[in-house]
Amino acid sequence: MHNEPRSRSAEVVAPCARDWSKLLAAYRQPSNARATFELVVTIVPTVALWISMWFALAISYWLVLALAVPTAAFLVRMFMIQHDCGHGAFFRQRFLNDWTGRSIGVLTLTPYGVWKRTHAMHHANSGCLDRRGHGDIDTLTVSEYRSLSSRGRLRYRLYRHPLVMFGFGPAILFILQHRFPGGLWRGGWQPWSSAMGTNLSIAIVIFGIVWFIGVKAFLLIHLPVTILAASIGVWLFFVQHQFEHTSWEPQATWDWHDAALHGSSHYDLPGVLRWLTANIGAHHVHHLSSRIPFYRLRSVLRDYPELASVGRLTLAESLRCVRLVLWHDEERRLVPFGDAALSS
Repeated sequence: MHNEPRSRSAEVVAPCARDWSKLLAAYRQPSNARATFELVVTIVPTVALWISMWFALAISYWLVLALAVPTAAFLVRMFMIQHDCGHGAFFRQRFLNDWTGRSIGVLTLTPYGVWKRTHAMHHANSGCLDRRGHGDIDTLTVSEYRSLSSRGRLRYRLYRHPLVMFGFGPAILFILQHRFPGGLWRGGWQPWSSAMGTNLSIAIVIFGIVWFIGVKAFLLIHLPVTILAASIGVWLFFVQHQFEHTSWEPQATWDWHDAALHGSSHYDLPGVLRWLTANIGAHHVHHLSSRIPFYRLRSVLRDYPELASVGRLTLAESLRCVRLVLWHDEERRLVPFGDAALSS
């Protein structure tokens, strides 16, 4: 039996981000039984919905596309389980986390070893202006943007355009970019082994499905699911760090704990969406203690309700984050492109 988190009244809660990190350590113990349950209630509906889409092909393709929405949502939840495995937070044993993560990576088109490494870089450097570029969404400061050439500004504007960021960009990322361990050329054989092993497994699974139902049926079913799930996943990552009053600091003044607490949002979603996204909206808690299993994050917010207001974003409020594209050093917030033109 593991020790349960102490009762709320037993703690003297300090506002310091470093102290929060210590308090949250009590929630880090995974449960194999709970993890198995979460895995089953995610895999079974995903497979059932995918098969339903196949049967729906004989009825109406509009029905297929309608079923693609919940199927993609469950695929996103699969990715969140893979995410927890990468942090060693889903099962108690490392080998169970790693092999579960690798297996799910075949379904999410994400090589587990490569993603685990780049995501660890993201957690280690999040919010540090001098360490951008590892598992992050590219974000320029106002002064950096103003110093670019016209071509450079156009390139950044295109990259930040919603049609690219949430449209075909995520599909390119998951379908093409994840096939090669880009940016990890000096990482030895492990990233290549992870990527190529995942690619081989994906090829085997696709070959088996295509042999059974045909190429056309496979593409008509799986492409919409993959594209939609990829866009949802990128959107979630975006709003978890790209909100107005996030935190960015130069190396000299950057503090990991403050960046974790104030540089990550609490995306306060409705109950169903919160379940489908595996509580990833409590991202500030996750960054403070990434070893907390997603199925215990709600307990943290229940026991420490003051954390619920830190960086809180509702679904409606999150839509306004799309226009926030540059970090304003003086105002210490993300701003639209128009603010760069007004800055002197």
